Amino acid sequence: MNPPKTVTPSVGAEYLSYCRKRMLKEYFPRIQQCLETLNEEDVWWRAHETDNSIGNLILHLTGNVRQWIVSGLGGAPDKRDRPAEFSERGHIPKDLLLKRFEAALNEADKVLEQFDVSRLLEVRHIQRYDTTCLDAISHVVEHIAQHMGQVIYITKLRTGKDLKFYNL
Repeated sequence: MNPPKTVTPSVGAEYLSYCRKRMLKEYFPRIQQCLETLNEEDVWWRAHETDNSIGNLILHLTGNVRQWIVSGLGGAPDKRDRPAEFSERGHIPKDLLLKRFEAALNEADKVLEQFDVSRLLEVRHIQRYDTTCLDAISHVVEHIAQHMGQVIYITKLRTGKDLKFYNL
């Protein structure tokens, strides 16, 4: 009888799995809950003209995910119009915003699912930066988390509700 083999997971594969889980299983559901809690006016509310609304943040995250992962790592054409993400003033319904964001996350998830971990340290030119694939992925995950916090905060400001993400 042969002793059982110990499988040492690839750090790269574990990292990609962690990032995919954060984006689709943790961050997206929270952002989705916020948008479902808010009315259309609240999604586009801003305290000052120089602030970003939740709608702008969702457009921005959608563009960022597509540019950095779907295009930068996956090779899809980069069609991002970053200034438009911030200049929009509420003509896009919240359901459509959410569908577009989810579609971008699903595209990114497919890229990461198929990504060869031996290429994590390859340098890519994304936006105007030379960055490793590892840094590009980290950038997107951190970026979503950062703006998710803003979305949650604005949702709480507008509704006065505890969103009960942690029912400990």
